[in-house]
Amino acid sequence: MSHITLVDIEIKDLECLRKATTELGLEFHEGQKSFKWYGQYVGDYPLPTGFVQADMGKCDHALKVKGNPNAYEIGVVKRHDGNPGYHLMFDFWQGGYGLQDVAGKNCSKLCQSYAEQVVLKNTQALRAKGWQLSKQKNKNGEIVVRLVRG
Repeated sequence: MSHITLVDIEIKDLECLRKATTELGLEFHEGQKSFKWYGQYVGDYPLPTGFVQADMGKCDHALKVKGNPNAYEIGVVKRHDGNPGYHLMFDFWQGGYGLQDVAGKNCSKLCQSYAEQVVLKNTQALRAKGWQLSKQKNKNGEIVVRLVRG
């Protein structure tokens, strides 16, 4: 079965994505042109908007689960709408055979880790403008980053 989906996030900083992947136990493979998925589109799930069947499995970089060669991978794909940045694309069938255990359902853990890395990268500039940053995990295990002026 092929169940390729786009993650609802825009990746604009590959260095922050690289750090987020490492934090979660994923590996960033720069320049890898295909990602592991079911391997053939069988029409049982809609194609991501803006993509055609020939796009499935193709990427500019890939994210792999460290130590799990059976897991599907996440493709880091240049945006097709002409805007700068990347989309994340992956096959979620059977939890991606371990991928979602590491990256979270619909890559929620990866998205959160990426957002945290972007904020942390910009912390110095924010502090210079009078902002204070605090970071903590809530009872659900989600990371909460707060910016307070003053």
